[in-house]
Amino acid sequence: MIADTNRPLSAALTMITGMFIIGFIDNFVAVVSGTVGLWQFHLMRTILMMPLIWGLSRMGLGAFWPKSWVPVLGRSFLLAASMFLYFGALGFMSIAQAVAGLFTSPIFILLIHVFFMGQRVGPWRILAVLMGFAGVLLVLQPGGEGTSVWMLMPVAAGVLYAISAIATRSWCEGESTVALLAGTMGMLGALGGVALVVVEFLGLESVPGSAGFMTRGWVWPVWEIAPVMLLQAVGSMVGVFFLIRAYQLDEASFVSVFEYSLMIFGPLFGLLLFNQPLGLWQVLGIAMIATSGVIIAIRSER
Repeated sequence: MIADTNRPLSAALTMITGMFIIGFIDNFVAVVSGTVGLWQFHLMRTILMMPLIWGLSRMGLGAFWPKSWVPVLGRSFLLAASMFLYFGALGFMSIAQAVAGLFTSPIFILLIHVFFMGQRVGPWRILAVLMGFAGVLLVLQPGGEGTSVWMLMPVAAGVLYAISAIATRSWCEGESTVALLAGTMGMLGALGGVALVVVEFLGLESVPGSAGFMTRGWVWPVWEIAPVMLLQAVGSMVGVFFLIRAYQLDEASFVSVFEYSLMIFGPLFGLLLFNQPLGLWQVLGIAMIATSGVIIAIRSER
């Protein structure tokens, strides 16, 4: 139930808690990527999560079924494609790089509004866009050792995430958060299942380790990663619950700023759990991306 009055402190703490949980569990995608493929990962996670999402609806947090199917399915497809790219990137790059690419979405939201919707922007937001792209270059470090076109996957995820965010407001007004979440998870599972059939039909060679994350077909048994999959499903559900609750407690323009705490928690757990160090330039790049997003959020609200 939406609060009658804004509660900024509660909203901030709730969002930070959600990002803390998501920053923790997303690091374990690298563990899963060595055993199952990206498509099976999403199909299994959807099967585990859908009963939990149904439970949110039964708790009174929103209708499970959408009011209008076509807009919700369209928005779900865009967001699912974004998540495929983001989670696919987690299979072969550090979480700091993947999250930095994904969080370019406010930059692309602004660019879409400017070039396709005729919105006018001032010098602050222009500066924020330039700062954000400079930050991406520092984090991804193109031209360095191990650089490939696949390093752009999280940035592409940020583009699709931006389009889905615009679609959420323009296509899906009046839909419950639970229905949108169920639509996204259902689309991820459905597309994951279709991709598994395609992979099997094409007979793609199964590459061992995380290198085969995006081309691996169905793997069985999966008991050795079952605890991690359960952690992913439950953790995602709890993390998203806190995210939803945060947006119920205060204005979206204020709450969205605290989503950037994921850029702290994700790399921090990556360092503590999996020894994924960050260079000084990457830390600076993450700070620049986060700062640009905060500036865009504040100036857009004004």
